Amino acid sequence: MTKPSVVKLEDVWVSYHETLALRAVDMEIEDGEFLGLIGPNGSGKTTLIRVILGLVKPDRGKVEVFGVPPDRLGARHHLVGYVPQRSQGDWSFPVSVIDVVMMGRYGRIGLFKRPSAADREVAMQALEDVQMHDFARRQLAELSGGQQQRVLIARALATEPKLLLLDEPAAGVDAYGEEKFYELLKGLKEQQGLTIVIVTHDIAVVSAHVEKLACLNQTLFTHASPAEVITAGTLEKVYGCEVELLAHGRIPHRVVEEHK
Repeated sequence: MTKPSVVKLEDVWVSYHETLALRAVDMEIEDGEFLGLIGPNGSGKTTLIRVILGLVKPDRGKVEVFGVPPDRLGARHHLVGYVPQRSQGDWSFPVSVIDVVMMGRYGRIGLFKRPSAADREVAMQALEDVQMHDFARRQLAELSGGQQQRVLIARALATEPKLLLLDEPAAGVDAYGEEKFYELLKGLKEQQGLTIVIVTHDIAVVSAHVEKLACLNQTLFTHASPAEVITAGTLEKVYGCEVELLAHGRIPHRVVEEHK
């Protein structure tokens, strides 16, 4: 039985001035899907996320999120949670963990309205969901990179989303922390019925955890199971170079060699 679509893109083109970012992208993300979005630097991954968020309007093509264009979600805009790249934040800013998570509630209550006890309860539950409840009073700057990422996920969860978009969320996190991070995402997906899209460069790790891989380099090369993507020779086409096959767990992974 086919699941309903959460995101649907048809013939989407985006350019910045005269630089092409996305070309004829057709993509459909099903309800409950755990999707890894991969591709080389400058391939349009972040642009695609921004298109789904409604922050970038395509030059042509059709975009629907929960059945409507993203800029027409209105009161349902909270259904889309977003975790940006950690490099985009100022982590020295003096702010507590709970205050960061409460920022996720303002989209529901309005910028100039005072949060209620119920809003605070939602924020604390979001911290509980990412196993950071005991850090609520700590300063964000005191936390490790992995802990900060969990706080950013809690901020996104505080909006009570059904679609969670994450842009390079494990960048700068060590191997052990990265493994725990993906376990956390899988748990959230199952417990809250989330649809998750994660942008990453780490093909090997993401392939072991997600249900689908989407390979993007301006256009979408494939959107299939990791095993199908890796064994079909798609990665060479996407990255424009040969890759080395490695055995890793239940899925053979490939590591992209340095481009010449």
